[in-house]
Amino acid sequence: MTENQTWVTEFILLGFPLGPKIQMLLFGLFSLFYIFTLLGNGAILGLIWLDSRLHTPMYFFLAHLAIVDISYASNNVPKMLANLLNKRKTISFFPCIMQNFLYMAFAHTECLILVMMSYDRYVAICHPLQYSVIMRWRVCTVLAVTSWACGSLLALVHVALILRLPFCGPHEINHFFCEILSVLRLACADTWLNQVVIFSASVFILVGPLCLVLVSYSHILAAILRIQSGEGRRKAFSTCSSHLCVVGLFFGSAIVMYMAPKSRHPEVHQKVLSLFYSLFNPMLNPLIYSLRNTDVKGAMKKVLWKQRSR
Repeated sequence: MTENQTWVTEFILLGFPLGPKIQMLLFGLFSLFYIFTLLGNGAILGLIWLDSRLHTPMYFFLAHLAIVDISYASNNVPKMLANLLNKRKTISFFPCIMQNFLYMAFAHTECLILVMMSYDRYVAICHPLQYSVIMRWRVCTVLAVTSWACGSLLALVHVALILRLPFCGPHEINHFFCEILSVLRLACADTWLNQVVIFSASVFILVGPLCLVLVSYSHILAAILRIQSGEGRRKAFSTCSSHLCVVGLFFGSAIVMYMAPKSRHPEVHQKVLSLFYSLFNPMLNPLIYSLRNTDVKGAMKKVLWKQRSR
């Protein structure tokens, strides 16, 4: 950096450049979505805690997914809602970096948790007799801790590479939060190393896990078709289809955002995809699992029946 360059101490989040009335409408709409996200994932956690029938490895990982979704939404959405109301839409440098770190850590962890869930379904359906031995609680705990640790460490690598860059202006982030690609555009130095690491991490954390999920479900599909019982086949399809819906929504949007060729208006597309990540996907996950999963619906009816009988 030359002597006349100064270090940026805060950024301006441009967010959604819309009129005041539309911003107020978006504030109300996004607030409802955020509340539904908290209530839906909180309900999933509560049902898993209260119903002993859900104390299984599958719902252990589902509980971690709900925690990730709550954390993921809470990292980005409150600041976005505040900026929809405030004229001064600033964020200091280090809170911006922390928001970036948490965003990536939760995203990476969710990728790995989804892989663990597919592995759990693979063992349950393809190797049912060995399920209790393979998926014992110690193994599940190690898999969950590994997912969180790997997600956090990979995010830490990205943050370390960002901190080595000089930011000397401009200081306007064309996004509603400190998303990594939008932050890198403001750097006053070559970001090729950051771009290479982002692409390599995307291959490792997106393409690799997605391939594992697809391989697992190809074996699961073959095993389901061999099930003689109509009820057993229906229950297996119901459980696995809900997980596949979540996998498709999450990995599909992530690959489009970080690995697809950039369009003429990448910032606009990134905002929409990030909004899907931060708000819509965490809100949809509990709906998908509650509507398509017979065990969750049964637990919900049981809890409601207990409340009515009091």
